[in-house]
Amino acid sequence: MEFQQSQLLTSLPKQFFATLVKKVNQKIAAGVDVINLGQGNPDKPTPEYIVKSTQKWVADPRTHKYSLFRGLPAFKQAAANFYHEKYGAVFDPEKEVAILGGSKIGLVELPWALMNPGDTLLLPDPGYPDYLSGAALGKVKFETVPLLAENNFLPDLEAIPADVAKRAKFFYLNYPNNPTGAVATPEFYTALVAWAKQYHVGIISDFAYGALGFDGQAPVSFMETPGAKEVGIEFYTFSKTFNMAGWRIAFAVGNPDIIGALNLIQDHLFVSLFPALQEAAVEALTDPQRDAAIEQIVERYEERRNAFVAAANKIGWHPFVPKGTFYAWMPVPAGYTSESFADLLLDKAGVAVAPGNGFGTHGEGYVRIGLLIEPDRLVEAVDRIAKLNLFK
Repeated sequence: MEFQQSQLLTSLPKQFFATLVKKVNQKIAAGVDVINLGQGNPDKPTPEYIVKSTQKWVADPRTHKYSLFRGLPAFKQAAANFYHEKYGAVFDPEKEVAILGGSKIGLVELPWALMNPGDTLLLPDPGYPDYLSGAALGKVKFETVPLLAENNFLPDLEAIPADVAKRAKFFYLNYPNNPTGAVATPEFYTALVAWAKQYHVGIISDFAYGALGFDGQAPVSFMETPGAKEVGIEFYTFSKTFNMAGWRIAFAVGNPDIIGALNLIQDHLFVSLFPALQEAAVEALTDPQRDAAIEQIVERYEERRNAFVAAANKIGWHPFVPKGTFYAWMPVPAGYTSESFADLLLDKAGVAVAPGNGFGTHGEGYVRIGLLIEPDRLVEAVDRIAKLNLFK
């Protein structure tokens, strides 16, 4: 017997990263020494204090039962305390914190929980491809908002047509930004809160790279902004802050109506997270070793950024210098599209990069570099590219 996929499933966008991984794996299988700069997966292990904590809690029989549906109170309290300590924001742990199995879950399920078919969602372009998955699953319409170099890859709020703003129900934003490495400013967030109140649009801040800021500047949280909790929420994941991508632990904080809807839909989809992981997450956020572990992670990425940017500038390949994340957003040379340039680098230099058009229409003309290998390999990748004589 054969069983057809549902119309909903067939409506989902093609998984961009799956195609990229397939191309890279084919080259590796053919014996090519590929330097993979196309990935977005932290390459170093989780800090030891978190691993040991998890081992302890996994062995504790009390964690072997179902979790409370909406997560352990201690985890929600630790998340609220973390935001108060780091960003001065105050949250009720029961009404204004949601526990998530990775922030992607919250971002994708939010349209189900808070929008109706035909409602309008605003998405950044370029942006994280899985935002489109949420729109498709929720059967909502979406409009894209350009992120342009001349505006430091921040949306120009005044350029959003009034009729679009009036139709919009939510607006997804992501700073520090994937794929560009741009960061938001307090002034921008102040203007964003005012704009959201004017048009009654909910703001969904995807703070996935919230710990990864360079040049001594910690990234700004949307929740630091006066009035932010009135108009939106913020997702915070352990994936990048603590090198815990595979552990799938995150939380959201903010507006109680939005948080309540996320908690309610998760009541029907999950029984929260494995309690041992939640207990370990509490210790990740509260252990005295936390700040030193985060600082070490940030320093490593900043060292890599500096090595790559210096090497690229040396060959005339000038980047938008990232102020956060672990990416560099690089222009494509004349005569190439993002896709053709990425294919050329893989075929002729053994260097894999992510073509910018995979992140949206306004990603065309760029490729994303993942700073997820050691500096010497980043420099080697640039040296290989230099031999193609594409830059003056």
